[in-house]
Amino acid sequence: MSEPTLLNNEIRDWLMDCGLFDQLLPVDFAAASGYFSISTIAQGEEIFHEGDAGSFMCIIHTGQVSVQKTNSDGQTVVMATLRSGRAFGEMAVLDGERRSASCVAASNCQLLNLGKDSLEKMLNDAPKIAAKIIRALAVSLSKRLRMADGQLLSQQV
Repeated sequence: MSEPTLLNNEIRDWLMDCGLFDQLLPVDFAAASGYFSISTIAQGEEIFHEGDAGSFMCIIHTGQVSVQKTNSDGQTVVMATLRSGRAFGEMAVLDGERRSASCVAASNCQLLNLGKDSLEKMLNDAPKIAAKIIRALAVSLSKRLRMADGQLLSQQV
């Protein structure tokens, strides 16, 4: 195995700090870091658009991201504002469907990115680590769905 680069070390540290992958061991973070990349997004820049094909997901290291949907009247509605440690875009990467919402940088952001191709490569190269990452994403999505269910119920009461 090659020596980790400074960039891989930085990605490893960001992965460890995000809190999303608590089930990973330190060695897992080091191995996974080679499949992620870092991007810097300026405030107001669209990260992806509702309806686009989903080829990557992101984890916010710094900054805030606005999740937006277009309603039936063509108006943009802010569904959520995500902060450090939150993942977004993972639904499209996992299920291959189109983006369910647009995501726009609400402030200057630093993001960790995992492409669909990189996830597939990780599944082939390091299946146990990939399985832990996919499980963590599934748990995160499950928590969000349960929270959304609770919000829908409270709106009906």
